[in-house]
Amino acid sequence: MQAVVVATGDVHVEERPDPVPGDTEVLVAVHVAGLNGADVLQRAGRYPPPPGVPTDIPGLEMAGEVVATGSKVTAAAVGDRVMAVLAGAGQATMAVVDESHLLAVPPQMPWEEAGGFPEVFSTAYDALFPRGHLSAGDRLLVTGAAGGVGVAAVQLGAAAGARVVASVRDPGRREEVAALGAHEVIGTEDIEDHGPYDVVLELVGAASLPRALGALALEARVVVIGVGSGSRVELDIRTLMGARATLGAATLRARSRTEKAVVAAGVRAHVLPLVADGRVRVPVCDRFPLVDAPAAYERFTSGNKLGKVVLVAR
Repeated sequence: MQAVVVATGDVHVEERPDPVPGDTEVLVAVHVAGLNGADVLQRAGRYPPPPGVPTDIPGLEMAGEVVATGSKVTAAAVGDRVMAVLAGAGQATMAVVDESHLLAVPPQMPWEEAGGFPEVFSTAYDALFPRGHLSAGDRLLVTGAAGGVGVAAVQLGAAAGARVVASVRDPGRREEVAALGAHEVIGTEDIEDHGPYDVVLELVGAASLPRALGALALEARVVVIGVGSGSRVELDIRTLMGARATLGAATLRARSRTEKAVVAAGVRAHVLPLVADGRVRVPVCDRFPLVDAPAAYERFTSGNKLGKVVLVAR
């Protein structure tokens, strides 16, 4: 197979042996794989994959067709159109996935959208609902809302009946984010003026979290899943005490097989029907052939984008 390989800041494509599925895994011929911030961190040597995953092949999400199954697989068959969150090694022409993590690609969903769907929508779903306990009528703040997870969170929040406030650094992207369902689209500097917030999905980190903590509703839930602007903040704990708020955080990549299966089941039940109904979509900012992975990484890190950058493998 061909695979994207990262090492000491470099990105290139090379031939690697095809992976072999285990008893409960399927082998997928990858059509499209998404790029995410974790891939950039892995390239820089700052976010290694869990044990057992290739350390130099990035990729946390992909979509493709099942071409082989392990001996104990019962929920998938050769020819199925599938997508999934991976612990790594998704940016290749072949990938292995545990059957419990598979999501069916809806018939009307293009491959490019499917390849950019699993990681961002699974992450947003897990943060907003099992962790953030988002309900209809809640006021939701999504920071960094023009990125992949932010775009997913805005749409899921709106579909759930929340009033979504989206913070977007680039003024040129605010109208597009509003079109995805955000009721208000603001700059980072305006966060405190537009509270109070029942749920905060923090995707930026140090540049916005202190502002959000200053505008919490009573019993607010704050979930931190991104720290691109920095991971250290000064926190006055009395702010949380006064709001009787809960501050939490999460990552998805290193969770166990069972924990990831629970997230996948939630996405199947609650998010895929929204895709089928046309209520959520995956905006694709740019697409590149797999062999042009260096250019794709350059585009991803250049900023000024809405939604996903994807690699087309076939």
